[in-house]
Amino acid sequence: MTLLIIGLVIFFAIHFVPAMTGFKQSLKDRLGDKGYQGAFTAISFVGLGLIIWGYSQAEWVDVYFPPDWGRHVTMALVLVAFILFAAANMRGRIRKTLKHPMLIGILLWGAGHLLANGDLASVLLFGSFVTYAIIDMALATSQGRIAQFEIKPAHDVMAAIGGAAVYVGFVFLHPYVIGVPVIQ
Repeated sequence: MTLLIIGLVIFFAIHFVPAMTGFKQSLKDRLGDKGYQGAFTAISFVGLGLIIWGYSQAEWVDVYFPPDWGRHVTMALVLVAFILFAAANMRGRIRKTLKHPMLIGILLWGAGHLLANGDLASVLLFGSFVTYAIIDMALATSQGRIAQFEIKPAHDVMAAIGGAAVYVGFVFLHPYVIGVPVIQ
């Protein structure tokens, strides 16, 4: 469990740096744009690696028993999350309307997984992502970090189709990548 917690701290600490504009700028001044991006990426991967390793090694400790229907709701929420992940990189109405589709997608993904998993490692993992999404959304909104762009309606269609396609692929790959079958 210790590796999971260390990984979560590293991963989210680096992901809050962009919200600290003064600190971020001082890092960019010292490291340069590419150096900053490289360090951000490297530290993110270290955190992610520790999260994956720590989660896979965590002892099973029941915190609560998820409802029987939780798995089905999770599948629906994750489908929407994948579409929002795709929309976050598009210039469509979805992104314009929701303002933070990536963070909303992370929130739905994490909340869905909390409906399907009641063990301590899952609560720490998915609860951390839900908490991060809520805090970063609040920070982004308060700092006015909202992209301005001209809407391209085709991007919404592309996000829906692309997100759904990746979702279908991930449903089938989940047992091999994560070790847990989605469909039983």
